[in-house]
Amino acid sequence: MMFLGALTFAGTDWLWPLVGFLALALVILVWSYRAAPRGPVRVACLILKALGLAALAVCLLEPMWTGQRARPGANLFLVMADNSQGMQVRDDGASQTRGDELRALVDPSRTDWQATLTDNFDLRRYVFDRRLQPTKDFAELDFSGNATAIGGALSTAVDRFQGRPLAGILLLTDGNATDLRDPLPDLTGLPPIYPVLMGQRAPTRDLSVQQVQVSQSAFEDAPVSIQADVGAIGYRGRPVVARLIDRGGRVVQEQTLQSQRESETLAFRFQVKPDQPGLSFYQVSVAGGGAATPTLPGEGAAASEEATLVNNQRVVAVNRSRGPYRVLYVTGRPNWEFKFLNRAVMEDREMELVALIRVAKREPKFDFRGRAGETSNPLFRGFGSQSPEEVERYDQPVLVRLNTRDEFELASGFPRTPEDLYGYHAIMVDDLEAEFFTPDQAMLVQKFVSERGGGFMMLGGMESFQQGNYHRTPIGEMLPVYLDRPEEGLPAGAVRWDLTREGWLQPWARLRDNEADERARIDTLPMFEVINRVRAVKPGASVIATARDADGAEVPALSVQRFGRGRTAALTVGDLWRWGMRSAEAREDMDKAWRQWTRWLVADVPNRVQLSIEPVASDASGAVNLQVRVRDEKFQPLDDATVTVEVEPVMAEGGTGALRLQAEASANEAGLYELTFVPRVTGGYKASALATNSVGAEVGRDEAGWSVDLAADEFRSLTPNFALMETLAQKTGGEVIDSARLNAFVRGLPERKVPVMETWSYPLWHTPAMLVFAFACLLAEWSLRRWKGLP
Repeated sequence: MMFLGALTFAGTDWLWPLVGFLALALVILVWSYRAAPRGPVRVACLILKALGLAALAVCLLEPMWTGQRARPGANLFLVMADNSQGMQVRDDGASQTRGDELRALVDPSRTDWQATLTDNFDLRRYVFDRRLQPTKDFAELDFSGNATAIGGALSTAVDRFQGRPLAGILLLTDGNATDLRDPLPDLTGLPPIYPVLMGQRAPTRDLSVQQVQVSQSAFEDAPVSIQADVGAIGYRGRPVVARLIDRGGRVVQEQTLQSQRESETLAFRFQVKPDQPGLSFYQVSVAGGGAATPTLPGEGAAASEEATLVNNQRVVAVNRSRGPYRVLYVTGRPNWEFKFLNRAVMEDREMELVALIRVAKREPKFDFRGRAGETSNPLFRGFGSQSPEEVERYDQPVLVRLNTRDEFELASGFPRTPEDLYGYHAIMVDDLEAEFFTPDQAMLVQKFVSERGGGFMMLGGMESFQQGNYHRTPIGEMLPVYLDRPEEGLPAGAVRWDLTREGWLQPWARLRDNEADERARIDTLPMFEVINRVRAVKPGASVIATARDADGAEVPALSVQRFGRGRTAALTVGDLWRWGMRSAEAREDMDKAWRQWTRWLVADVPNRVQLSIEPVASDASGAVNLQVRVRDEKFQPLDDATVTVEVEPVMAEGGTGALRLQAEASANEAGLYELTFVPRVTGGYKASALATNSVGAEVGRDEAGWSVDLAADEFRSLTPNFALMETLAQKTGGEVIDSARLNAFVRGLPERKVPVMETWSYPLWHTPAMLVFAFACLLAEWSLRRWKGLP
């Protein structure tokens, strides 16, 4: 806000005598002009003489013009110049780059606004890109920074001069901040910001990879989808080519889209199946139709028609969790469902299906009435004593173990402790009554899902769901369907499988990549004759597929829901094996469906050691927080672990070797170990975490990856961001300054409100102007009177 000053009077003691004098003078003037002819001339003469006398009389009050201005040298004023690569852009029709424009603006031989600032303020000069650096004369401006950390630069300046009088900040930039997003962060403590924008328009032609998103699914044909949003400027009616390149430089996929507008965002979607599980890295690269995309930023830039080639590629990390995933299959009798399920899962190298099959139920206990204290059958008396193990085995079920890790796994039947059960990622129960599980085991299964985060699926056998008496049991509580008495009118005969609307949206529930082929496949499915009737699904559950009879009555065939940290599923069809008996192609489809369902069941199931990557908010350097969560065998937080993280650059320009770092225990969460890593080069990064317990034994390992592309963020938009700078200026009490009026703005800065100001005064009565005005009025009155012949 401008402070123009105020009028004050120092000689107020003369006020009343002066009022009396002016009143008397006015009476005399009116009396003296009473004989003059009436008209405008008499009025003008009267006013001129009154003004002359009043001007002389007011001088007795000593009028002073006072105001406030910045005390010279008492306030700090900062000038920050953008030193990022974005300043190398040349606007459409411009003869010089934005950097050249900035250099000319800060050259003291061309402009004198810095000298004016120095006369009135304690001027401090800085250049910034990823960080803020002081400078004497802006000679450091080489525009090589790969980030425009405007938010970080302002925060650093405020912290550095906290408690000192900071009058304002002059920001010389194009406004394309890499660490500020809408809405802006808290701006408390910032002085007025005065942005001066370099550049006016966007370049003539440019392509940029603006954003890359990775999504994964259990869809076996294409488990990874990579969507790249490419900004195209000046490519109307021209093709744009996007390539997906793997770590070895091989082009995995290539797509071409035609730009329809002068400026638009093109969406390229790649669907790939990585050759190996675990962590993979790809590069998304774009170019104009028919052009060869440079492999390195800047290669071929001189011959390119684009504004810059730095933003034409991005590295993306694809993290497909590495197995093996262990699934425990429990069934009450041998059946064909397990046969096909086992064969299907065996083709997945990352899955292990461990089976516990009951081939005979437990026998009823007998009370052998013999001698007192005798526990064995008296018929065997005289043929040797029976051991307690031989006696007990008559009332235990006969179980067969398949695909176990060693002879000790499941040797005692279904696990009874968390240490034994939590080693699996999912549980499948088929054709098994609820009485098979002890109350403790049933509660342990529920905790396996809700606390450990495992998956649970019940298959539709003869003794499953309601027929297995799971109603009002811990296992029945977590199923997505109600197990009380079914309603009337539900299917009772043969039923046909069909996907619901929710099922069509789930990639793991489909087997084809388009709707027409999937619909044709569903129409070829056989009729199923074994169906477990349930009343309805629970609130929050999703029906993926339904079973419908010839009369149109239907029941949920495949339902899913979240339960605690895990997920549960109910497959009510009990003779799914009929699907694979029709043909070899149907057999392949059924095996593929089993693999996808099993993959979905173990998806997102946590391991004992989990490594996650969390970007540091509003950090222009690309810093990330590496978080490692460590759990014991009961999946409780492990606080006395030692966690080592190894970080290795992948597909990075000028990357060095791997770094071994130590993670520190978090003070806010038990079992959490974290460290902050700041990348130095652009590219992908692979982090491997190793956790050991207090005695040095290995708890587990995990790996994760991420990518950093500071140059791509810097060149995401090439148009000066006037809206962001206008918002920043308004919220801090500043304004956006045009470079053409920078000199005038700087000259007016001392009159604006600043922390340290001083009062100035100017004596109006002691100026020649006041005396000249008074005598001019008297002289004009005399001249007019003589000219008109008045006395």
